[in-house]
Amino acid sequence: MPPRATARLQLQPGFTLDDAGGVVGYYAALGVSHLYLSPVFGARPGSTHGYDVTDYTRVRDELGGDAALATLARRARAAGLGLILDIVPNHMAADATHNAWWRDVLANGPESEFAGFFDINWKAHDPGLRGKVLVPILRHTYWESLTRGDVELVPAGPHGPAFLRYFEQEMPLAPGSLDARSAADPAWFDAAREGGRERLHALLERQHYRLAWWRTAATALNWRRFFEISDLVGLRQEHRPAFDATHALVFRLLREGHIDGVRVDHVDGLADPAAYCRRLRAELAVHAQRRPASMPLRHPWLVVEKILASGEALPQDWQVDGTTGYDFMDQVSAVLHDPAGAAPLDGLWRRIAGEREDYARVLATARRQILTRHLVAEYESARIGLHAWAASNPATRDLSGAALGAALSALLVAIPVYRCYFDGHLAGRDDEAASAEATMLRRAARRARAGLAPEESTALDFILGCLRAPYPSRANGSAVAQIRRQLQQLMPALAAKAGEDTAFYRYGRLLSRNEVGSLPATLATAPMHFHAEMAARHLAFPHAMLATATHDHKRGEDARMRLAVLSELSPEWTEAVTAWERACEPLLATLPQQPDPTDRLMLYQSLIGAWPMPPDALAHHGEPGIFLQRIGEWQRKAIREAKLHGNWTRPDLNYEAACEAFLRGLALDWPGSGVLVRIGQFARRLAPAGALNSLAQALIQLTAPGVPDRYQGCEGWDLSLVDPDNRRMPDFDRQTAQLHDAAGWAHWLDHWQDGRVKQQLIHHALAARRESEPLFSQGRYQPLTADGPLASQVLAFARTSGASRAVTIATRLSARLVDRALPRIPPGCWTHTALDMRAPHGSRWRDALTGQHLVATDGTLPMSEILMLLPVALLFRQS
Repeated sequence: MPPRATARLQLQPGFTLDDAGGVVGYYAALGVSHLYLSPVFGARPGSTHGYDVTDYTRVRDELGGDAALATLARRARAAGLGLILDIVPNHMAADATHNAWWRDVLANGPESEFAGFFDINWKAHDPGLRGKVLVPILRHTYWESLTRGDVELVPAGPHGPAFLRYFEQEMPLAPGSLDARSAADPAWFDAAREGGRERLHALLERQHYRLAWWRTAATALNWRRFFEISDLVGLRQEHRPAFDATHALVFRLLREGHIDGVRVDHVDGLADPAAYCRRLRAELAVHAQRRPASMPLRHPWLVVEKILASGEALPQDWQVDGTTGYDFMDQVSAVLHDPAGAAPLDGLWRRIAGEREDYARVLATARRQILTRHLVAEYESARIGLHAWAASNPATRDLSGAALGAALSALLVAIPVYRCYFDGHLAGRDDEAASAEATMLRRAARRARAGLAPEESTALDFILGCLRAPYPSRANGSAVAQIRRQLQQLMPALAAKAGEDTAFYRYGRLLSRNEVGSLPATLATAPMHFHAEMAARHLAFPHAMLATATHDHKRGEDARMRLAVLSELSPEWTEAVTAWERACEPLLATLPQQPDPTDRLMLYQSLIGAWPMPPDALAHHGEPGIFLQRIGEWQRKAIREAKLHGNWTRPDLNYEAACEAFLRGLALDWPGSGVLVRIGQFARRLAPAGALNSLAQALIQLTAPGVPDRYQGCEGWDLSLVDPDNRRMPDFDRQTAQLHDAAGWAHWLDHWQDGRVKQQLIHHALAARRESEPLFSQGRYQPLTADGPLASQVLAFARTSGASRAVTIATRLSARLVDRALPRIPPGCWTHTALDMRAPHGSRWRDALTGQHLVATDGTLPMSEILMLLPVALLFRQS
């Protein structure tokens, strides 16, 4: 059986495997079946996330090591829980000090036994890098660093052979590159000594790496990195020794019964995701058969982090159980937004943003910027490869590098998905997946061609021919395969950096839709569309993960649900923003530089979405310091990610200071202003409807087809911002105490602001899922409809398996109906609205949440009865 439900835990030095053992009891009582752990491999010292892997062969010492993981697994097993592990096959830390494989490559170059592990171009276009690895770690230019004496030789000693030290980083020396005389006198290379700098340079020239200024990475790097992070080096999982070495620990943990499955990080970064997933599936199956007899596992769970565009399907032949749930997070969010809000919200954004009103335009601009400024090395490598291939054929040798570059850029900007699959599972095949990809590529080419000159259009045809050609023959296979691979691996980096890490911070119509896996241009979807998506999910990937919050989300699940209410109250929102902007005029006049109106609008939304529970938690007078500090950290990150006023490498400190002063000014009693007070009042107004959305979202997640994942701490209200804010440690003591509170639903609903009502909803729904596990893991999905004046406010579906039947009932678009003090539609508002239960007359039902019994006398149930006690319901048919 797949996991029933998972709970994601973020391990770090401040929350170790032993600490995770301390919350096993809480999560067992909550009702999940598995703890889903962030990476446990050896990582850089102090790493708070674990994705900067330095050693795949052992469990990280800072987390407690192998023994601590084994202890956690035993403790979890005793409580009825299993473990799921997040694995990182795409990249490692490019850190010679802590990564022995990388250090060996730098010491021995192409002859290293680990050279094939890393995605390095040993035949770089730059002659000075052929046979070498660029190491862009210097804080100053190369020559200046040598002149300053920042690079020094450390002689051989008890620690081992001689090496070069650059501040805290250690660089190995190639065997035989240091003669005995020089080794005996490290001062021989001292920059302060005559000729020392030149001798040090000569020594460095004899190495298999080239030290460089860190700013050269964007344009000169000759190895694949993770996105634009130049201290994370790409791995070649297509190289069998690399696959075996990076997965040996995972397979051992599976064999020993310590883990029951894996989540694969950034699968689209790999050369051939399909081949990798199939190999991983096969190996997991083999090692699962070797488990102890007391821990049988027929089908290890395997999900992949994959961002799907609207209408895009995960390939079935990958042999995985599904994605990590960003697609579901988007789907459930969209159905809880009001499509009627699109036009007025567009109007407000257009008024404020001017020429930046259209998301497609914002995204295209961001894509071009990322290509030309941030991923230059990757883009240029692909362009040069295309040019070399074209030049080798008399029929295409007239195509210039400039024309190919323009065509390539236009095509990459136009492609709407995270990645195409021109090799592997699509190569030369005539199936539905290949047809869908071909159609997408044709449309992208049509958009790209619209702005190209004739020669560039011809170059585009050449590129398309390269991508569309059947699987390459031996004659030209190497060149074509390399070009395809480069383009495919460039696509996800471009999509992520231009979309969620740039355009999401420039386009702010409604920030609840600026989420990983979502398209901000799509404000809302209809229930019919949502039901179709869930039915398709049941048929294709019934055991995929269902996420509503993650360690990578831009906003917490409940912050998004509160902001979703703005789609229903767009006139009031427009009026409020207009009033706040007018009230801020005196404050803005005092600033040497004014924050852009778009940044102010996104700040207002972030304040509202993250406003603490209860909504009056911040005093109207005085400095709400901790909250504003969190908002300030988000604001600084948002400015740098947007890349309109500086970025991470060249921050515009003056603009950031102006934005910080504006934020601080909101908390002061400016004449006629009190804007922060007004924002808090507006957040208080939205809070009940937002909480109602949250309860609906939670119940849908826990009962839809798939495996729900609860991110740490999100059993209560999750009003977090982007990382690192969303990685703060939860108060597990408080959560444990609240879980065991027996006050009852009436009390929990009356005191909804403390989050117990959400936590108890999750607890009761998970208990129902445990008691009817086959129904939720295998049961069919059936949409249900309501009839009556408020039918459009009802979202309901059934899970059916034989005679078993469970019905989920939630509400949507209820901002103008919700009780002003409680997150519910008052029962009296539901007059003449009833739900068709698709069951015989007289069928009996029991609410698994409240225990309430109901009878569908005529096959329907009045909504006023269903939601008499709670704003959501989970009804089971009684025999």
